[in-house]
Amino acid sequence: MTSTPALTVLAPIAGTVIPIEEVPDPVFARKTMGEGFGILDTPGGEVVSPVTGKVVMVAKTGHAIGFKTEEGLQFLLHLGIDTVELEGAPFEINVAKGDLVTAGDRIATMDIAAILEAGKSTATVVIVTNTKKKLDHLDVDEGAAALGAEVARAYPLVADPAAAPAASPESASKAEGDSTVAVVQETEVASQRPTDLSGFDALAWEIIDGIGGASNVRSVTHCITRVRFYLKDESKAQDDYVADLEGVIDVVKAGGQYQVVIGADVEDVYEAVSNQLGGGVEDDDPGEAREKPTTAFGWVKYGFSELIGVITGSMIPVIGLLAASGIIKGILSLLLTFDVITDTSDTFQIINAMSDAVFFFLPIFVGFTAAKRLGADPIIVAIIGGVLVYPTLVEMSATEGTSSIMGMSLNSEFFGIPLHMPSYSYSIFPIIVAAWLASRIEPWLKRVIPNMVRMIFLPLAEVVIVSLAILLVLGPIVMFVSTGIASLIQGLYDLSPTISGTVIGGLYQSLVIFGLHWAVIPLVAQDIAASGNSYLNAIISATMVAQGGAVLAVFVKTRIEKVKTLSGPAAISAFCGITEPAMYGVNLKYGRVFIMASIGGALGGLLTGLLNVNMWGFTGSLIGFTSFVNPEGLDSSFWGFLIASSVSLGVAFTLTWFFGFKDSDVETVREVKKVRLGSREPAQK
Repeated sequence: MTSTPALTVLAPIAGTVIPIEEVPDPVFARKTMGEGFGILDTPGGEVVSPVTGKVVMVAKTGHAIGFKTEEGLQFLLHLGIDTVELEGAPFEINVAKGDLVTAGDRIATMDIAAILEAGKSTATVVIVTNTKKKLDHLDVDEGAAALGAEVARAYPLVADPAAAPAASPESASKAEGDSTVAVVQETEVASQRPTDLSGFDALAWEIIDGIGGASNVRSVTHCITRVRFYLKDESKAQDDYVADLEGVIDVVKAGGQYQVVIGADVEDVYEAVSNQLGGGVEDDDPGEAREKPTTAFGWVKYGFSELIGVITGSMIPVIGLLAASGIIKGILSLLLTFDVITDTSDTFQIINAMSDAVFFFLPIFVGFTAAKRLGADPIIVAIIGGVLVYPTLVEMSATEGTSSIMGMSLNSEFFGIPLHMPSYSYSIFPIIVAAWLASRIEPWLKRVIPNMVRMIFLPLAEVVIVSLAILLVLGPIVMFVSTGIASLIQGLYDLSPTISGTVIGGLYQSLVIFGLHWAVIPLVAQDIAASGNSYLNAIISATMVAQGGAVLAVFVKTRIEKVKTLSGPAAISAFCGITEPAMYGVNLKYGRVFIMASIGGALGGLLTGLLNVNMWGFTGSLIGFTSFVNPEGLDSSFWGFLIASSVSLGVAFTLTWFFGFKDSDVETVREVKKVRLGSREPAQK
């Protein structure tokens, strides 16, 4: 990229020009919104346009005006700090959106006395809001400046003609058309962009902008560390641009999702994204849905992608609750082990209720979240989940039948028809199937039930139809299949715990890279809920510790402040059971680190299997130590956990220290080359 001749920027008001870093507002000072400068000690009065261009935005409260120059630079003039709260009282605006202005033209007046009386700062800011995509650099003249005086020079970025092959007239014409569309789209988005974007809101806007705009988003959800988009056209997304945003760790495309890895702040970023998308719900226009596959393999891939998406959307809201309940269960076991309480005491019953409720009523919670993901009524599906865990039906599931089919006891009957009634408490998959069925019959019911009685008869019909379908047919089948899969996994583990532990320990975190671990998590949760423990989860725990050990070695060894700042919190996160910040922020970026961590995970998994380590809670890694306490008392599982975790951490740390990382790796790591959104220019990293 090269820069064009400088664009002159004038002082919109008289005062003292200061660097953007000295503006008395952290959002502006950190350059969250872009490069620029501030003006202090202004007498107020007349305000002039700092540049020549088109007015693309005027805030309703008058405190901010946006301009777009012929060179494509977008400037924001922000009059005062926090003056949006004054609802326009100190400002009189003389321009409107769409007006063409020349640098120095009078555009507004600013009442300094009114601002000071309200206790607000009169510091005024001029910012290039598309700095990352359009600006090469900005030269600012600090010091006193008169109204309309030249105070800065902006150097826009342009593509280097010598670096690109000559284009045919046809392709040149198309490129010009694409560029025009991109500029129009940028102007439209900029005109709608809130003027006081900061923090997570600013990051959310940049992410949406980088993935092709709000119109390119079909739906969005999030997991523990990632904002997961379903895009209408992934080719519109600028992967490297999004990955290079401050606050974004990396971008992953897997399972039909465009996953933006955020880390610990994912919920705040998701909320900001969702708000800017209008809730982030599924697009109701079937014409905008993803293109359906045309081959058998394509349908399998499409179906698996949809399944992962449904499981992710259904499980994410309850994962934290499962983890918290697992910790409470472990604490309860310790209280019993050291005879602080007895299992017949009221204290035990109260704490046990707190630890067990989320598992027992799992169909209700998952039914609600699955319905939201699939487009059914969440309340109705939650009620169906309540039917599945109704105490009388739970009691029926505990009885033995006089006959069986395919190993399933026919322990109940419905109008004389014998049926198998399994226990749906602690289950996950039957209610997800119920949510899917509800999403299919609900539109049909809305068409056939008159509006005047729909409020009563739609939920009545839906609860009856879906509940009977699950209880009589689909539920027993789904439970049979899911229990069979869990038994198969357990059987493979039992054949050779050491081999299984080594293979799973070495490869599990590779599933996390592509988000495929969400196919395993529900099996683990259901295994713990049904049998009370999970050997598989114990192995997974060792892999988390290994990733944390590797990134901890980077934190201790590096002398580069940026790497240390990133790796320290990532290590803490991994030891708390969330490995994505470590993997995407450091371990995968410096590939040998991930390999060393995987070796540590394999050895930890080997020891987990060799020592027959079991796990009674959902929470893993170091923070989940209570999950390894047997409710019947401390046994070899707890000590095996300590040994396996210590080896995982120690091996990953040592290998990374000697063979996995050195500071010179940071200098040779591939960097992101930012490109203009909408450009088909290659982005290399």
